[in-house]
Amino acid sequence: MLEIKNFSFSYDKRKKAVDGLSLTVEAGDICGFIGANGAGKTTTIRALTGVMDFTEGEITIDGHSVKRDPIACKKVTAYVPDNPDLYDFMTGIQYINFICDVYGVGRDERQQSIAKYAGIFELTSALGDLISSYSHGMKQKVALIAALVHNPRLMVFDEPFVGLDPMAQHNVKQIMLEKCQQDGCAVIFSSHGLDVVQKLCNKVAIIRQGKLVTAGETEKVIGDQSLEDVFLELNEHA
Repeated sequence: MLEIKNFSFSYDKRKKAVDGLSLTVEAGDICGFIGANGAGKTTTIRALTGVMDFTEGEITIDGHSVKRDPIACKKVTAYVPDNPDLYDFMTGIQYINFICDVYGVGRDERQQSIAKYAGIFELTSALGDLISSYSHGMKQKVALIAALVHNPRLMVFDEPFVGLDPMAQHNVKQIMLEKCQQDGCAVIFSSHGLDVVQKLCNKVAIIRQGKLVTAGETEKVIGDQSLEDVFLELNEHA
């Protein structure tokens, strides 16, 4: 579903923010992408979602090149950044319908999806309010609903649990599991919550100073340790 080959990126043409990163995420995978602040997680996510251009390496989504066929990639991808930048002058339902229009979601399908996810996130009664009146957590929920209504094949989240209440965090985890196990989707998300990654993800990738230091099935990566122990060891001795 996602294949990154030898991806590199530099902001200042001196030090590489990401250096030769290769990573594969298959259909059905939930992959945790972890690293310290500044390790290169968000840079990688912005490149694979088409938010920023890159020249070194190749990234494909569902068989389509992010460089050569970005529209085909975006049609099957949902992306929620760590701080969603929504249109404050719209109501929640207007924004979600706008996203549905962009992705060509039909009336019946969108109504069912909006009702489902707005109910799950307990946002139904607030959808008619202006986004400018929403709390950070409510904006995050609207962004999540908008990301899910077009039935993506690949879901990409940058710190998806930040700002969400415990029930909403639980619901996001359940949605990830449901979409991957039942619908054959794939998820990759960055997080500093190592316990969450260990419990939720069947795959994990650890990046340090722009380089991928380990990636694979979570059980094999951590062995008889915790993910926190492995992460600290890799950062101390790499």
